[in-house]
Amino acid sequence: MTTILVTGGTGTLGRLVTERLRRDGHEVRVLSRHAQPYAVDLREGGGGLDAALDGVDTVVHCATSPRGGDERAATHLIAAARRAEVAHLVYISIVGVDRVPFGYYRSKLAVERLVEESGLGWTVLRATQFHDLVAQACRALAKAPVVLVPAHVRDQPVEVAEVADRLAELATGAPAGRVADLGGPEVRTFESLARAYLDATGRRRAVVKVPLAGKAYRGFRTGGHLAPGRAVGKRTFEEYLAMRFGGGTDGRRG
Repeated sequence: MTTILVTGGTGTLGRLVTERLRRDGHEVRVLSRHAQPYAVDLREGGGGLDAALDGVDTVVHCATSPRGGDERAATHLIAAARRAEVAHLVYISIVGVDRVPFGYYRSKLAVERLVEESGLGWTVLRATQFHDLVAQACRALAKAPVVLVPAHVRDQPVEVAEVADRLAELATGAPAGRVADLGGPEVRTFESLARAYLDATGRRRAVVKVPLAGKAYRGFRTGGHLAPGRAVGKRTFEEYLAMRFGGGTDGRRG
């Protein structure tokens, strides 16, 4: 079996990737800012990164932060991976990073290019938004008496466990370049997702659609972040909500 390093291995996605790889018998090292013995801040680099990569065959790069620093972190990781002669670098990205001019997406696209130009064997998988992220957004919006959602915006949430399964599969294979996107099973209006969340959590709120401005909003409104032709995910948002909150749903669709 191979030795695999998972960056961000204590996060929502990385933790599941680690579990699946270990279940299949691989030696897995978890790298994050606080996880011993490989506690490394990728944005700073340092000798701990070289130690973490010593003897590693494959890296699955899940570490990311919407607050910035992804490009610097990837630069440090790639340089150390080259020194360690890592054979395969797998990166998880987001559908639409090349179509929606959103700051975080631009950073993810820049990291994709660093990976492609790294000189290492590489694989890049793009996925649509996780159910967890959509639920977090809905929870934040539902704190107000009226839930304001962006008008004319759809989403295609996917189960994070299904993305983890795919990443684990890719990590144990040969470098494949840019692979087919992984999208959730349904393209939904954000309004319908918010209503499903309210139903599942037993909250009574009015939902109001609000038009926004800006290039990023236009990109989301035109569906640049969607992959309707790759709706290969299985678990729906209602099924995710039922599993998480234990409540029923009313079956509404956008």
